[in-house]
Amino acid sequence: MTDAANPFAAMMKMGQDWAKQVNPALTTFTPKGFEEMFPTMPKDVMEMFMGKGMNPEGLDSKTKLLLTLQGLTIMGAQAEAQVRLTVRHAVEAGASKQEIAETIAQAAMFGGVPAMTKAMELATEVLDKDNEA
Repeated sequence: MTDAANPFAAMMKMGQDWAKQVNPALTTFTPKGFEEMFPTMPKDVMEMFMGKGMNPEGLDSKTKLLLTLQGLTIMGAQAEAQVRLTVRHAVEAGASKQEIAETIAQAAMFGGVPAMTKAMELATEVLDKDNEA
């Protein structure tokens, strides 16, 4: 399937058609919907698999998640679901709101202010949702 005028739209349509054939429920699939299905790992599980459980001399899971958050922030708006998931997991791993905000702010030096602003909005959304619960 090719469209000389807009090959990107043609490829997107082909992917959407394929997804509908595989699972009709995917017609309403959104990254945010997937993100809400993904559970927050308990702190002990994160530490075991992402932190000192695998390498006692290495970084803890909170530090690794903050580093991940900085990288995702630098990527910008293409990583919205991942930013929200990482913030959620960082909080579970013991990161404070201040640490999350500083991590995102530091990323502005490399990813720019628009990327930082978007990540701050996403983090605030997650943290506000956690406060409501």
